[in-house]
Amino acid sequence: MNLESVQKYYGKKLKKSADLQTSACSTADVPPAWLQALLRKVHPEVLERYYGCGLVAPEHLDGCTIVDLGCGTGRDLFVLAQMAGPRGRVIGVDMTGEQLAVALRYQQWHADKACLPQINTELVHGYIEDLSGIAGDSVDVVVSNCVINLSPDKAQVFQEVFRILKPGGEIYFSDVYADRRIPRAARDNEVLWGECLSGALYWNDFYDLAKSAGFVDPRLVRHRPLKINNEDLQQLLAPARFWSATYRLWKLEGLETICEDYGQVVRYQGGIPYSEAVFVLDNHHVFEKGQAIKVCGNTWRMLADSRFAPFFEFWGDFSIHFGAFVDCGASFPFTQDNTAPPVDTTGCC
Repeated sequence: MNLESVQKYYGKKLKKSADLQTSACSTADVPPAWLQALLRKVHPEVLERYYGCGLVAPEHLDGCTIVDLGCGTGRDLFVLAQMAGPRGRVIGVDMTGEQLAVALRYQQWHADKACLPQINTELVHGYIEDLSGIAGDSVDVVVSNCVINLSPDKAQVFQEVFRILKPGGEIYFSDVYADRRIPRAARDNEVLWGECLSGALYWNDFYDLAKSAGFVDPRLVRHRPLKINNEDLQQLLAPARFWSATYRLWKLEGLETICEDYGQVVRYQGGIPYSEAVFVLDNHHVFEKGQAIKVCGNTWRMLADSRFAPFFEFWGDFSIHFGAFVDCGASFPFTQDNTAPPVDTTGCC
């Protein structure tokens, strides 16, 4: 499927969220109260033309430089701008002129609504496969909400993201994944592609692409199974199953391919905005304030070498290796019910 078809689908055919023929490009997760408060400061027209499958508002963004891949009319962009604050900057990249025009129209409106002294958003008409206008090692966080599946060159997207991220930076993104590779007949269907289904990555291919780009240890944050309510489209895709999933990928030196045990312990001290009592790194790591937890070397680096370091205490180093953590994670990452797997607070890795 070519980019022109995607531009036509999102620029001409879809006028509002209700025009979608499936629920794949919609968010079922109920936003937490703090995020609902930020969403109330987003213009109704922007909200009406939102196409996303997750919540892409990672923690502690104050003062950060953020890039939103496929920002559309700017729902996530303008939420992130509130979180980044006056010292931060949010760059939105999108190839669909009709959607960018809406975001541009309301830039000042959102800055005023958030009581920002000046506009802290920048909108770029371009492709997520080519971020050459953004300098390497210059971005703290990249987000994307159900957009990478639309790209015909996903490997290039991950390579560009890795290039622009600072060491210690991350991409925090939601997208659609399948339990198998989608057959060509479905991949050539413009509606299925536009609905974020036939461009969905087989989950294991996603892991390979991410690792090849330099993101050695992908971390699943949350996921939910998708139901395709359109019977005709369901028949074209059967028996493939789909999930909406949120991942965080880190640009960090020294990450290893499996969870290795170095006897390291961390303790969350609190202080992360909206996560004062509990900080969730991923679906295997929940840190309660004041509790010391044993972690693997990779998790240690994700905390110690990132923007989260000031909020943790650290014990240990990499001088002694005790082998691999046992039973850390699973080969198939998703479950079939509507909830994420139980979070392991014992620090399996």
